[in-house]
Amino acid sequence: MGSSGQANGGRPGIRGLVLVRHGESEGNVAATLAHEAGAHVIKVPARDADVGLSDTGRDQALALGRLLAAVPEPDRAAVWSSPYARARQTAELAVQTGGWQERIRLDERLRDRELGILDMLTSAGVEARLPEEAQRRRWLGKFYYRPPGGESWADVVLRLRSLLADLDRDHPGEEVLLVCHDALIVLFRYILEDLTEAELLDIAATTSVLNASVSRFVRTDATGAWKLESFNMADHLTEHGVPVTEHAGDANVHPR
Repeated sequence: MGSSGQANGGRPGIRGLVLVRHGESEGNVAATLAHEAGAHVIKVPARDADVGLSDTGRDQALALGRLLAAVPEPDRAAVWSSPYARARQTAELAVQTGGWQERIRLDERLRDRELGILDMLTSAGVEARLPEEAQRRRWLGKFYYRPPGGESWADVVLRLRSLLADLDRDHPGEEVLLVCHDALIVLFRYILEDLTEAELLDIAATTSVLNASVSRFVRTDATGAWKLESFNMADHLTEHGVPVTEHAGDANVHPR
């Protein structure tokens, strides 16, 4: 694995990275209902890129904004977001509520993993309609399985490494806040903590990244190794009486 410990060949890069999962989306709600009902298809209202926040997700984004409002202006980070509606709406509501003046930069490398022919199917739907793909997914495991027309987690890692290089170049010595998706937050851990495939999949199998949760990485000299300072924090939601929602993916992630 290539480490992200040295920025720009030893030149200073970003000093901190704040990772935020988008608020609860209409797709999250639909997927959970479909899984609970044993349905094969998730009834989403739009293509994945256009699925917006639920009412609870909007409340979570506003609570995130109140957390951002407490950050002194000199310490405020540059803000980048996935272009997908649920992430963009989370970033816009939070930045506006927090009174930040930073322009939100949208970057397609922060989009959610593309599922290809598995899009809109539950695990039960994949087993019933695409049994050979279900078997291939089990054999390869979550990290290396690439559905036809979609991406593996390893594919997503490649675009995240590219993004990190650009952040180091564009924001040396600064902190950057990224609003993105649950799989990406776990994959940032893989990159920044220099994890193995097995270590990554152990985390993925046992941890659900909460909607509108906040995780933070820091490095002391902007060129050295990253340290995970906090992970999956949602205190800002409970403090404002906003529901903490957990919409997990498939926990069967290890190859078998």
